[in-house]
Amino acid sequence: MNDLAISVRDLGKQYRIGGRRERHETFLSALAAAMSSPLRRLGRIGKPVPDEQNFWALRDVSFEVNRGEVLGIIGRNGAGKSTLLKLLSRITAPTEGRMEIHGRLGSLLEVGTGFHPELTGRENIFLNGTILGMKRREVSRKFDEIVDFSGIEQFLDTPVKRYSSGMYVRLAFAVAAHLEPEILVVDEVLAVGDVEFQKKCLGKMSEVAEGGRTILFVSHNMAAVQSLCHRAILLDHGSIEKEGDTASVLQHYLVGSSLTSHKVWSPEQRPGNGSFRVNSVRLLDLTGSEVSSINISDDLIVEIGYEVIKQGPVGFSLIMFDADARVLFSSLSNTEKFYYGKPLPPGQYKSTCRLPGDLLNSGRYYFSIVGFSAHWSEMFTVDRAVAVEAVDDGILRGDYYGGFGGSIRPRLAWQTAALDSVDVLMQRKAGENSSS
Repeated sequence: MNDLAISVRDLGKQYRIGGRRERHETFLSALAAAMSSPLRRLGRIGKPVPDEQNFWALRDVSFEVNRGEVLGIIGRNGAGKSTLLKLLSRITAPTEGRMEIHGRLGSLLEVGTGFHPELTGRENIFLNGTILGMKRREVSRKFDEIVDFSGIEQFLDTPVKRYSSGMYVRLAFAVAAHLEPEILVVDEVLAVGDVEFQKKCLGKMSEVAEGGRTILFVSHNMAAVQSLCHRAILLDHGSIEKEGDTASVLQHYLVGSSLTSHKVWSPEQRPGNGSFRVNSVRLLDLTGSEVSSINISDDLIVEIGYEVIKQGPVGFSLIMFDADARVLFSSLSNTEKFYYGKPLPPGQYKSTCRLPGDLLNSGRYYFSIVGFSAHWSEMFTVDRAVAVEAVDDGILRGDYYGGFGGSIRPRLAWQTAALDSVDVLMQRKAGENSSS
């Protein structure tokens, strides 16, 4: 039996951007324009080309995935990750190259993909099963599991056009994971769900992988990629920059990137959701100056500037990685007691998180930001927003010149006390009794 699940060779996808397209109000005007287009092309010979260009979203991509393998696909926004999954899911056709899919493929690419808005949740479950090539009795056998996993039983007979984005994701993932496709393709859609449901989804994907099915997983959550994926591919500007075991690819992604101590977005590119948008992320010292490196004994402040568009609660989670892509800690903004959990009126805000000195070891560290609205809804991730270099100033070393292991190096309180002879005798006697 062939162990190959997916084979991709020299795959490419080109889009045409820019330029103006004529709109035709009637069929007759469209037909007349089509018949006259050869004449128009002749008339354009020797004249300037309209303002349009071809853009390669994906180019010369080749890789293979074996049955039962979990492949992580990572990269910055616009690297071509979603385009690749759309090609594999046959949502769009490639411009060049070829791909072979061995087995039934189920996709979860965007909220509501594959759902008919006018049909109920119950009807869409059976519709998705039919699209996957399953018989009605096969879908019926899994129906109760799907509904139980999704947690939206009371809305099952409601048209899905009335579902919230979170409900869409719950039902879509439940369908995709339980209808037993040989290959499961999952894009960064779990960010819409709440934390509890994300954990359920990651657990289900682990279960699916252990069952011998193949998973392609796109995520900005480096911890999830590291724990779930056997192998990873790093895409950059539509091409594969690195492929290999997950740890080495993640390290290359983090260490090899040209991150700065501040990130500012234009109004059109600001990450966020319908409630608020992030304007900037900066690393500051205690004087308020931007810093790209700090002494390990210095405090560090992470500042997040954002705009509230629709009144409501706003929250953040700060996630810190070391150079090996290991998560060192996550910190929630719920320790801020004045504004956290309260509806913020529209306007400009900033939130800060202060890291104490004498915490980090020397090396490079990265910060990701997770933003969320009320009750952890509408989550989004700003992956590797900023980075800092921690430098050992030598103050704590004393006369030791060797290396210190570990990603953190906290300054802990030590104490020494002299014992009198009675204490020493009692300790020795206790040791003798325990050994006998």
